[in-house]
Amino acid sequence: MIWQAGVDEAGRGPLVGSVFAAAVVLPDEYDLPGLTDSKKLSERRRDELAVLIKQQALAWCVAAASVEEIDRLNILHATMLAMRRAVHGLERLPEKAWIDGNRVPPDLGCEAEAVVKGDSKIIQISAASVLAKTARDAEMYALAERYPQYGFERHKGYGTAEHLAALQRHGALPEHRRSFAPVRAILAQGQLFE
Repeated sequence: MIWQAGVDEAGRGPLVGSVFAAAVVLPDEYDLPGLTDSKKLSERRRDELAVLIKQQALAWCVAAASVEEIDRLNILHATMLAMRRAVHGLERLPEKAWIDGNRVPPDLGCEAEAVVKGDSKIIQISAASVLAKTARDAEMYALAERYPQYGFERHKGYGTAEHLAALQRHGALPEHRRSFAPVRAILAQGQLFE
């Protein structure tokens, strides 16, 4: 069997929190009914599949790049960093990594191929998309508990009208991405969370 990993990310677009990436190596035989791109699954089904993926995978790793890294490197480079961390966090380096999207992270240390819409085409990438998304959502639920006035449990940090109104009303949190335009605008007004 060729040790192949699927790699995907979650959280590039939101205004708050880390960007997550996962790498998953599946066995030849697995039982993951309905597994597809995480965006096409209900939250409940993603949570169920995440448990099954972790039980059945030969190896898996979820990694992240922090808000500070996103602001320092930019979101693209921070995403590549999270993907590289996920691949290098596997118990052994894969022979090949399938990367969702149109770019391959530098310095992966193995053969890699970018696949546009790979989370709908390659089962290992689908599995990685589920693990990355559920990890990202868990971070948003933790933030929602700390800062209930922002509604993170509903919009998951994306720049919705609700989130932008909360930013305007309550200011930017330390967890907000300062390099993203809506947050930059709030900071320019001197609005920090009290």
